[in-house]
Amino acid sequence: MDHPSATPVPPSGPLSGATILDLTRVLAGPFATMVLGDLGARVIKVEPPDGDDARTFGPWIGDTSAYFGSLNRGKESIALDLKADADRSLFEQLLGQVDVLVENFRPGTLERLGFGWSELHAAHPRLILASTSGFGQTGPWASRPAYDMIVQGMGGLMSLTGHADGPPTRVGTSIGDIAAGLFTAIGIVAALHERNRTGLGQQIDVAMLDCQIAILENAVARYFATGAAPPPSGARHPAIAPFGCYRAADSHLVLAAGNDRMFRVLAGVLGRPALADDPRFAANRDRIDNVEDLEAEINACLAAAPRAVWLDRLETAGVPAGPLNDVADAVASPQVRARNMLVEIAGEGADGLKIAGNPIKLSGHPDPAARGPVPELDADRARVLELVRER
Repeated sequence: MDHPSATPVPPSGPLSGATILDLTRVLAGPFATMVLGDLGARVIKVEPPDGDDARTFGPWIGDTSAYFGSLNRGKESIALDLKADADRSLFEQLLGQVDVLVENFRPGTLERLGFGWSELHAAHPRLILASTSGFGQTGPWASRPAYDMIVQGMGGLMSLTGHADGPPTRVGTSIGDIAAGLFTAIGIVAALHERNRTGLGQQIDVAMLDCQIAILENAVARYFATGAAPPPSGARHPAIAPFGCYRAADSHLVLAAGNDRMFRVLAGVLGRPALADDPRFAANRDRIDNVEDLEAEINACLAAAPRAVWLDRLETAGVPAGPLNDVADAVASPQVRARNMLVEIAGEGADGLKIAGNPIKLSGHPDPAARGPVPELDADRARVLELVRER
């Protein structure tokens, strides 16, 4: 069924002219293709007849899922049953007209449908296939299913999150999916660049677990340097002090003094210049060894005045600091608004819903204040099939 919908027009961007066929669902894959769409690519979302599962996730704007809308705004939707011959034929024809196919099925699914990499590459040598999965296309766990929670737990991230005396804690956003989506988008841009040189597409294999290992940052080096698995460090940085969350008279703030010179400046702001000469705190290594004592000293100083007073003093002195914001505070920030990091969804359904903007600002392209509409299921069938009729 073809539904009327506003014609989504991708914003001008460096990927203008590229067409993405998007088989992904829920979060990791749709996040990747959303990034590509914000950079100018045309994204055609291929959904099963009953739609992306994310269409059933709240919160709701009328009958529209804000979860689905925030990830799929500006995309086009066509419903295809890839187990039905007629729809398989249409899909095959679409493959010949696009630049990239993105999927996040469990490994082996695309092969069973007859669209594995060897078949795709033989039939469409310029096509790029981006495959995002829990554990990748190879290895002993390749066939296992995964969700964000699984890879956060298995990848070591949860062991670093929270406080040492607290229960295991998941990072507050789906960083397992988001990291995989970002790495997938980077891989696609790299493959498009190489295709300009070679004329050939390639398969991109991104595993959520691999991405969790990749973003463990200094924890991996710390383990191999010391032989001990790093413990959770709460709001502290494991290698820099002071670098964390502290409490003023009325509320919390965050601050970081990343070197000895900056710590001396901080000690002066706190009214305790002698702290910089205290042998426990004289160098960063000393401050790490005595981090609990340092935290107690800083909190005792900060308790003398409200947060706003301290933030003003810290800013004047050039010490990196800020309030501990909740989401409502963060999105109300004048800096966030000045950077166009809150944009609106246009069109029916979720019209006017504010969502996160594109953090990649490009001097050669505008950063529009609105994004395209949330597609109804199969709403763009006629427009998408024009690609087939153009052959």
